[in-house]
Amino acid sequence: MSREYHLHPVSTGAALRIPYEQELNPQQLAAVTAGPGPNLVLAGAGAGKTRTLTYRVAWLLEHGVPADRILLLTFTNRSAREMMQRVGDLLGGETPGLWGGTFHSIGNRILRRHADRIGHRADFTIVDREDARDLLGHCITEAEVDVKATRFPKPEVLGDLFSMAVNTRRPLIESIAATHPSFVPLTEPIVAVQQRYVARKRANGLMDFDDLLALWLRLMTDHADLREVYQRRFQHLLVDEYQDTNALQGELLDTLTAPPHNLMAVGDDAQSIYSWRGANFANILDFPKRHPGARVFKIETNYRSTPEILALANAAIRANTRQYPKELQAARPSGSRPVRILCGDASEQAAFVAQRTLELREEGRRLDDICVLYRSHFHALELQLELTRRNIPFSITSGLRFFEQAHIKDVAAYLKLVTNGADELAFKRLVRMLPGIGGKGADKLWEAYTSNRAALPPPPSPTVSDEDGGMGGTEPEVPQGVAESLAAIIAKVPKKTTAAWAQFTATIAQCEATEVRRSPGRIIRLVVEADYEAYINATYENPKNRLDDLEQLAAYAGQFAGPSDFLAQLALQTELEAAEGRKTEDDEERLRLSTVHQAKGLEFGVVFVIMLCDGLFPSQRAVDSIDGEEEERRLFYVALTRAKDELYLSHPLLRFAQGGGNALQRPSRFLSEFSADLVEEWNLRPTSHHGMFSPTNDFTNSPEADQDPEDMPF
Repeated sequence: MSREYHLHPVSTGAALRIPYEQELNPQQLAAVTAGPGPNLVLAGAGAGKTRTLTYRVAWLLEHGVPADRILLLTFTNRSAREMMQRVGDLLGGETPGLWGGTFHSIGNRILRRHADRIGHRADFTIVDREDARDLLGHCITEAEVDVKATRFPKPEVLGDLFSMAVNTRRPLIESIAATHPSFVPLTEPIVAVQQRYVARKRANGLMDFDDLLALWLRLMTDHADLREVYQRRFQHLLVDEYQDTNALQGELLDTLTAPPHNLMAVGDDAQSIYSWRGANFANILDFPKRHPGARVFKIETNYRSTPEILALANAAIRANTRQYPKELQAARPSGSRPVRILCGDASEQAAFVAQRTLELREEGRRLDDICVLYRSHFHALELQLELTRRNIPFSITSGLRFFEQAHIKDVAAYLKLVTNGADELAFKRLVRMLPGIGGKGADKLWEAYTSNRAALPPPPSPTVSDEDGGMGGTEPEVPQGVAESLAAIIAKVPKKTTAAWAQFTATIAQCEATEVRRSPGRIIRLVVEADYEAYINATYENPKNRLDDLEQLAAYAGQFAGPSDFLAQLALQTELEAAEGRKTEDDEERLRLSTVHQAKGLEFGVVFVIMLCDGLFPSQRAVDSIDGEEEERRLFYVALTRAKDELYLSHPLLRFAQGGGNALQRPSRFLSEFSADLVEEWNLRPTSHHGMFSPTNDFTNSPEADQDPEDMPF
């Protein structure tokens, strides 16, 4: 008969360096100093969630828990770095050994050491969405699916379908029926494509983002010895934004926690808004059921918003039946009540937002401290036109990410091929850049190349250190022999491509040289100087800007130990936009336009929430079920709690309809769920003679105001 023996944190015996009682409020302090076992921390909007997590890590370290026995999981690498930096600042130094990062980055780190245990290569390449789409395209072709005759889903649609099945832990057949019922008659060929996709990834040493989680879980469930190693290693797990975890992530966390189940999940059920991405609201709602004996802490003191804004937010979320009841309390002094504005139509709504924005700027408010939020991007069409007409600079939270741009991916393909000689996608991307080689030519050259490489001995697997449980370096110590195989098949290359092929081979050989191949920054600069500058000048617009990007990329790569680590970071990076990391001539402040989903986690002095019409916000598609309506209400709550000082809620009486003309709009049902005394109503009044619904109208909430906003200095 066996019994459990619980190890408790060992006190260092030294006085604590951090005065926790002075720096935390009582609710935060209770969570930070919680005892062992499962703990759910419900941190309301603006209540200091990051602060609570940071101090919890510091508390554990000060009470004798080794840094390398703590795992901090977040949804962005930026959040993890910020928290670990704050811990270091609190304790007066760095915290080496502390594990922190996204689920995917930690999965990558573990799989690099143990992928061979589940039949995968340890030097796998991570494919991003574009590469996965290309690979799926090849699989559709191989499966001989007549995409025109069957209206077969496109590769990107298949990718989303496969991803949803993996992350929700549902069989693909069930996922098809639940999310794409029109594809049910195509289930057999879809499953066949998925099987080819999985086989192709394994054969080519590739993993997509979902593999980093699914295969990590498989590694833990299929190999009890490894599961026990990591359960012993991670004595304390802390998870940020727990309400956004999906079924797969929830199962991973459950698997990694052993008695006494030291899992601290921090989140806010009222801000769970990503079910369309696979997030499982039940994870946070059923946490006490999943983890018997769990303690639930509520942190309700809000440091962001005025009492008036919080009173409205509390009332707005109250109608949800499935939630942990909370009542946010303001730490700030009183301010103005939120404002509700009924507009004649969308153009009048746009005119109001534009004019009020100019007034706020005249009062000293920076444009980048003002945000306009909406449910969907098309809700801001009229507003964009009005802002342009009035010469008000604005930015839209969307666009191509820095690492997703074609020229970045081209250069990354060189690093991928040098690091993983079996990377089919990188090989074909590079050879298609050569003159005279198209898609079919790339396929034939790939066959010749792989046949030649089959005769070469495989690269040795990196060694695993028993001392650290398999957490050592990931860089292979020997070249992949790519240049040798490229040179061997030059006879298969079209004559007009021979010279370019020879140059390409020479470049790869230089990249494989020992003194170069361990430095991703040197590889990037070598590629640009040898081959790519001429290609970028002949192929892309704005070649100078793109070359500047690559120089920034090379500088960024200099901080990594080798190309494998750099490529993993490239693939995992999700937040850096194309303009980030370098200065431009245009540094002026801009009004922010954003969907509510993209604004989660942000805050602004002034927030406008527009197009609050039933069927628009909430979305018509979402209100077919109670769960859908409650998630839309949580989305509305997130929008309200982005505001610090001023909040404006507007809805047009009329808006264009799909069939043409204007249609009467009903106010959002959410606007009727709180008492009228929580808001101040402004009646828009024209001060010009252009007519009530003209977009050139000037409106006022004060009878004495008669200044034309276009005459206001900017």
